[in-house]
Amino acid sequence: MDSKQVLLDLQSKGARLEVPLDEQGRCGGAGPSDDKAFMLAGVPAMVPTLGGFVQESPYAVISDNEGEYSITCQGKQVMPVDFVSTPKFYSLKTKEGVPYKQIAVLHGLDVLATTVSQRCVRWRRDGERCHFCAIENSLESGATISMKTPEQLAEVAEAAMRLDGVKHMIMTTGTINYVDMGVHYLAKCTQAIKGIVPDLAIQVQFEPPKELADMKLLKKAGADAVGIHLESFSQKTRERIAPGKAEISTDRYFEAFKYAVEIFGRNQVTTYVIVGLGDSGESIVEGCRQVAEMGVYPFVVPLRPLIGTPLENVRAPDPVLMEWIYRQVAKNNQKSGLNYRESKAGCARCGACSGITAFE
Repeated sequence: MDSKQVLLDLQSKGARLEVPLDEQGRCGGAGPSDDKAFMLAGVPAMVPTLGGFVQESPYAVISDNEGEYSITCQGKQVMPVDFVSTPKFYSLKTKEGVPYKQIAVLHGLDVLATTVSQRCVRWRRDGERCHFCAIENSLESGATISMKTPEQLAEVAEAAMRLDGVKHMIMTTGTINYVDMGVHYLAKCTQAIKGIVPDLAIQVQFEPPKELADMKLLKKAGADAVGIHLESFSQKTRERIAPGKAEISTDRYFEAFKYAVEIFGRNQVTTYVIVGLGDSGESIVEGCRQVAEMGVYPFVVPLRPLIGTPLENVRAPDPVLMEWIYRQVAKNNQKSGLNYRESKAGCARCGACSGITAFE
């Protein structure tokens, strides 16, 4: 099996960790989690390691007598594997005693990631919660804190850049309110971080604010890129899977995409697209083509059935389907002049949760 096929299989099926490790994986959170950072042929990849479906995976990680790790499939060795080392900044705390790793974590190989608000207004209102999200589960487990302050984020970012060489940062958030969606607070956080580490590229992620002009605050604060995540191009799917977010129509998201590209430029706006929510491959490819023509990078990922969510027992999409979608989307991205290498910060530049970068 070539490394591309192994990557796609692992991201859909996961891998059982049959070796003693300090951490089996990160559980809960706003984005894809229940996973661990693997190094596959020198490339970082976030691979599911937790959850019931992983226990049924034909893939496992084993080690030999010398402590070298390898991936097996149905007992047969496939390829060597290593893991991203625990970053040095994880050992530090703020003067108030808050561990840095409860404020932000290393994602992939060189990305600092944080969920600024671990609470979400949509999580707390009946009928609004996104079925794929586990944002407040990690808060309940004590893995993080509810609200990160601008000062905390700047402190951790400085340490992560100095001690571990992080190259860019992703700031996502639970939706803070129904007006600016948290954009004003995210701008304050961005400004604080840039004041301490001006060379650290930052992507900020949020729902479209009521006043699209609020996005200019992020640009003024120093944000390099933004993520506005649609997840599905089908309004019906969105109403079924993310009923709260679906109150902001697909058309409104496209208006936000256009406005954001005017502010941040082509290739600096991304949208998360989840395969496995019930949409056809053809409709996903067509939606990705449309946003790519606008200058928005469609970051395509397989559904990650997270523990404690309504989709916990849903099967992730077939790797064969994922490969077909990746190839078509990558081809259309190229036609539109988009490439993950040109993204200054964020999901597209990192690429660890997706296989699309292997096809660009």
